[in-house]
Amino acid sequence: MAPASIEAARVWQRRLRDVAPGLTERELDAVEARFGFRFAPDHRAFLAAGLPTGPSWPDWRYGDPERLREWLARPVEGVLFDVRRNGFWYPSWGPRPEDPAERERVARAALASVPQLLPLYGHRYLPPAPFGPGHPVLSVHQTDIIEYGHDLVDWLQIAVTGTPGRRNARPVFTVPFWSSFVAVDPEGGFTTPHDPTATTAAEAVEYLRMLALERLVGRQVDDEQLITAGLVADALGVDAPSLPLLAGLTDHAPAVGLFERVLAELGLADSLPADDSDLPYERARWELVRWWLRLIVDGGLRASTGAGVVTHGGWALLGRPESLRPLVDLGPERLSPDAPDRTGADRAIVTEAARLLAGPWPPPATGRQALLAPCS
Repeated sequence: MAPASIEAARVWQRRLRDVAPGLTERELDAVEARFGFRFAPDHRAFLAAGLPTGPSWPDWRYGDPERLREWLARPVEGVLFDVRRNGFWYPSWGPRPEDPAERERVARAALASVPQLLPLYGHRYLPPAPFGPGHPVLSVHQTDIIEYGHDLVDWLQIAVTGTPGRRNARPVFTVPFWSSFVAVDPEGGFTTPHDPTATTAAEAVEYLRMLALERLVGRQVDDEQLITAGLVADALGVDAPSLPLLAGLTDHAPAVGLFERVLAELGLADSLPADDSDLPYERARWELVRWWLRLIVDGGLRASTGAGVVTHGGWALLGRPESLRPLVDLGPERLSPDAPDRTGADRAIVTEAARLLAGPWPPPATGRQALLAPCS
């Protein structure tokens, strides 16, 4: 099936519920002119083959222009929400300003230059031309962003049949900024926005270890998080000569060096798991998933954010194990774009996280395993 084939798209669209006649070349040109983007060739061919209708499909023919503009703006506005509320900061934006208004100003200015993602269905997006054809379909909800189909064809098969079309395909992520969330080895990784929940010395030591594991697998850990972990451990009576120095830092520059000294003094540095499996840092990632689940249950990590962290920081890079799929399926990327709130879904995420923690670890494989090639 050619990625930009109108005829092939019609074959898949026959299996969708309601499909109006496709957009003409003139209509497609008018949409692009009105909103200031260009559809990638496969996206354009899909809309020319037929225009699926329903509340989760963008109506490029008769839809309210303001609602369509809001839909187009959701990816960027979602990132800004996480900047304001959940501690998100992208590494290439430079040092994170202390002032919240300045943080939002810097982030908004940087996001003004990223490619505008185009809604395909609900929270599913494709980048515009020239990023395509053949770019993965992204599921985007704030900074909970995962690959949801190797390309438009693969996503159609998932949407229609519930199974991926090409299990061994390797997706190609090329769109600036957005692709870094789902690349196999995203440069610099991303900070896990959380509050510490340790209440004993043993839990404080484990907290230090978890931050060390995050750094080991390539996730970003802010200097402030290292200092906070030192404060928690020092307050709970953990004994390490360099710990009071880390806990008392006001200048962040020495934080990494002191953190590494604390790890060595506590014997944690030599205990970190080696990268000795087919999946990169498999054992370390399973440990991190367990920690993220505990943070969700204990309230140190917002449930919907935690589901996203588990999804693209664990599940996707562990070969998409079926044991974690129930929690992934509760994540915010599964909501319709007009869902009024997440209260019920958040409670379900906490319940599922507690269920996983109560069982054996790592949880045993069940049913189908690794339906899609590892990627995120």
